[in-house]
Amino acid sequence: MATLLVKNIGILQTPTGSYSHRGREQGENLKLQNAAILIRDGIIAEITADGALPEGGEDADTIIDAEGKLVTPGLVEGHTHMVFGGYRQHEIPMKLKGAGYLDILRAGGGILDTVRKTRAASFEELYDKTEGFLDEMMGLGVTTCEAKSGYGLDFDTEIKMLKVLKKLDEDHPMDVVATFMGAHAIPEEYKGRADEFIDMLCEELMPYVKEYELAEFADVFTEDSVFNYDQSKKYLEKAKGLGFGLKIHADEIEAIGGSVLAGEIGAVSCEHLIAINEEGLESMAKGGVTAMCLPATSFYLGANFAPARKMIDMGIPVAVASDFNPGSCPSLNLQFVMNLACIRYKMLPEEVLTAVTVNPACAIGRGDRVGTLEVGKQGDLVIWDAPDMDMLCYRFGSNLALQVIKKGELM
Repeated sequence: MATLLVKNIGILQTPTGSYSHRGREQGENLKLQNAAILIRDGIIAEITADGALPEGGEDADTIIDAEGKLVTPGLVEGHTHMVFGGYRQHEIPMKLKGAGYLDILRAGGGILDTVRKTRAASFEELYDKTEGFLDEMMGLGVTTCEAKSGYGLDFDTEIKMLKVLKKLDEDHPMDVVATFMGAHAIPEEYKGRADEFIDMLCEELMPYVKEYELAEFADVFTEDSVFNYDQSKKYLEKAKGLGFGLKIHADEIEAIGGSVLAGEIGAVSCEHLIAINEEGLESMAKGGVTAMCLPATSFYLGANFAPARKMIDMGIPVAVASDFNPGSCPSLNLQFVMNLACIRYKMLPEEVLTAVTVNPACAIGRGDRVGTLEVGKQGDLVIWDAPDMDMLCYRFGSNLALQVIKKGELM
């Protein structure tokens, strides 16, 4: 029975519970002084405070002295597009000349450019590239992450992407949760035939993904020039009938009803929400939908920031994530996202911690095992080169993750 003890923790700070935190609870964290945590066979066995050590802790196989540093749950990354071929650095001059996201997409670039490169990439090439991203993420304090397909937009490539994620979940220390996002864009071969493309996804691809357990969630991009309300509803209703959890990319550029649909259909999360209106906010609040806000995308695109402060005040659970992808956010640094959430969303450090731990954990179906430091949950935690959460939200541009522990093992 492998045991690991982390002692001399200056502050052990964590949300508690296995549910999405909203409103006042978003900012409620347990804070234990001079704490210690004992992990046995990957599971938290005991947590103590005020200088006391867990029973048998001194006999643990591995003992780590936190030297008075801050310890939090391992970070949970709730929204990425990390499986892709090529990069899109050539779009920078276009953006500097004023081309917007949809302008580039309509010209055959953007997602469609990545689709061409992803279709051409082998399984091994995608696996190796994505494995490197997971290594980098873990070094930054992320211990569980979500990843979407959506750069294939055809049967073979979507399945290839999802098989890459499934194999990495088996091989890599990171827990990887897959989302099927075949409805990410309209491929060139279906130009002008979006309804037919949705039919193909619903009748051919989605049932196959479910049968072979390649994804737990389904996502759709509800946006101008992509998929409208009715097309998105049809796609998500099919996914719901098959037993997928539901997610929606909505209101990134225009509010065309995606956030409203999220509340109506019972989506677990709604992503982006830069342009959300009052109707969408009210629907999400009523439906208990988690807002997956992506401030680094707003930063990179020079766009507005989602009204996260208002969402919290309305009782909408807020999570923040990187949206790592080759076009609108080529960064997987969740620590930078935390900085942005504090500075641009006006979220308190305690609210930020909830937004990168238990709330995204619940939004990807892992709230019962990760996202908090409590007895019975996985021993996923980070020792930070910081005395408190204020420092994590204050410093930016440096990696403050001193030591990352996954299932009781030092990474």
